[in-house]
Amino acid sequence: MKIGIIGAGNIGGAIARGLLQSKVVEPASLYVTDIRPELLQPLSALGAGVSTQNADAVRNSDVVIVAVKPWALPETLHKLHTALPPQAMVISVAAGITLERIREELPGVPIFRIIPNTAIAAGQSMTFVASDGTSREQEEVALSLFAGLGKVMLIPERLMAAATALSSCGIAYAMRYISANMRAGVELGFESDAAKEITLQTLQGAVSLLSQSGEHPEREIDRVATPKGLTIKGINQLDHSGFTSAVINAVKASM
Repeated sequence: MKIGIIGAGNIGGAIARGLLQSKVVEPASLYVTDIRPELLQPLSALGAGVSTQNADAVRNSDVVIVAVKPWALPETLHKLHTALPPQAMVISVAAGITLERIREELPGVPIFRIIPNTAIAAGQSMTFVASDGTSREQEEVALSLFAGLGKVMLIPERLMAAATALSSCGIAYAMRYISANMRAGVELGFESDAAKEITLQTLQGAVSLLSQSGEHPEREIDRVATPKGLTIKGINQLDHSGFTSAVINAVKASM
């Protein structure tokens, strides 16, 4: 399977590196284009084909991933339509551009929209996929491509905005919690680096517990919040301060 990626910026470059590092695709089967040669050099060093001409990423490709800015997507797709091989399917990473709008530029072509988050750079994205005019086999191909870059979920397009608020924006909300916990650690006497290490390992432990047990988070809270204990005092203070409501309202505000 040959894959072409148009755009080697933050997301396009991360996808290219992730596909190569996870060995989902062989270097000889990946072609990346961008108008900025300096972004292509690291990918070339990994063995990918590179070019400043978008048509080079389309030629003979089975999958074309378009990772350009939303304002540039319609024109990019319009120019590429006639160059697409008959077997090609197109995946758009452009935020806010609907499948309906993409379909205007690519009649008859199997198309996908994906929403990753910035953790894709670390191979830990939560990536959402919606499709139009695709077969089940093509959906499986799209899901397998991004499964090597974290977790992937096929959803109806109507949930894309909610997915963005919950996961893409959610990265920032998680970072804010990490920052706040670090500040508390510093106030309690730890150096900033130590407070960061403690916070990250604590969060990784929480994620591992939930992943392995399959329990609801409240169940895990009950296990540590013993009667008259320290944890329940802290949990109650979070609730008194509006922590839960603040998180819910932040996610809803991001819609």
